[in-house]
Amino acid sequence: MTDLKPPIPYRTLPAEYHASEPRDHHLSGKANIALIDPLEDPRWDQFVENHPNGWICHLSGWKRLLESTFRHMRGYYFVLLDNRGKEVQAGLPVFHVKSWILGDRLVSIPFATLCDPLVSTAGQFSELFSAILGLARSLSVQRVEIRTFSAGHVIEDDRLSRSDTYRLHYLDLQNGSEALKKNFHPSCVARAIRRSLKSDLNLKAAESRPDLMEFYRLHRLTRKDAGLPLHPFRLFESLWENFSSSGQVQITLAVKDDQAISGVLSLKYKRRVSCDYVVFDQKHKQHRPNHFLYWNAIKAARSEGFSVFDFGRTANGNLSLMKFKERWGAASVSLPQFFHPPHEAHAQLQDMGSMKQRLLNAVCKHAPDFAQTVIGDFCYRHMG
Repeated sequence: MTDLKPPIPYRTLPAEYHASEPRDHHLSGKANIALIDPLEDPRWDQFVENHPNGWICHLSGWKRLLESTFRHMRGYYFVLLDNRGKEVQAGLPVFHVKSWILGDRLVSIPFATLCDPLVSTAGQFSELFSAILGLARSLSVQRVEIRTFSAGHVIEDDRLSRSDTYRLHYLDLQNGSEALKKNFHPSCVARAIRRSLKSDLNLKAAESRPDLMEFYRLHRLTRKDAGLPLHPFRLFESLWENFSSSGQVQITLAVKDDQAISGVLSLKYKRRVSCDYVVFDQKHKQHRPNHFLYWNAIKAARSEGFSVFDFGRTANGNLSLMKFKERWGAASVSLPQFFHPPHEAHAQLQDMGSMKQRLLNAVCKHAPDFAQTVIGDFCYRHMG
């Protein structure tokens, strides 16, 4: 067995992330706070695997891909250990996201649709969050953002305010294919699936870099149509490099006449499949390639033994996309975000509807390809 580097006790952290008033943290005398490096300590991924709220974004590979893709991010993984300093009992990763435009902040976790503090009680969260505020003070960071999925109910902390800006739509795959189809909208989904199946579309699982490039070409078209900044190619390349060999990231393309016209990037972990990126060429929408991909992805998820199929995150203001997902019979839940200081939740809502945001949307929608790349690279040096 490989010798493990011991975790760093919170009270002996290096000066670069010391709290202004460091102190020992204990939970009922049975746990203490430490900072561990998940890339070197296998206990972290084992803990994620065993925790009911553990998701792919909590794994060490997510830290690797973020830090290798975005130079303005660095991850800090706080844990509660037992009194022997061996077993991880709870954990809360945060990333220092640097930006001279948006301001420095701590985020848990960047580019993750589903992420939770890996805690079981409000007390555990409070202890870990106190340590994170100490890190924020030492880094001169004013804003902290905690994103949640299932753990929102354990965050009972007046140092944070809640914002319900996004929703997740999902299908319970344990209901069976026929039960799922009964809940499909008869014309907008069921008929569209039948039409796609008559359009001579073929499925292609991405296996090589050219396949990844085809997916990114479609991603470029999709972001331009939506008026959104283009993600850097390196993000998808890193996702592919870190998770495709394990089957935890899969890219599937819908092909018509030897040309990819739609694609989906799915995350697969434990009992869940999440379609986080769906891309398509609007010129081929009459073939309903997205319906073709979704229906085949749902069937594949069931056959592979997964229990839940996610349609990804949707902003509450995106009513057309919300309606599209609801027509598949999908249930929905809120994805609460928590902000410190509390007034930051209101500031986020104002930013989403600001004149600057609308101007950026217009520029992204009409920019030529080279400018779209430059704009996207610039924006994502500040986002997270």
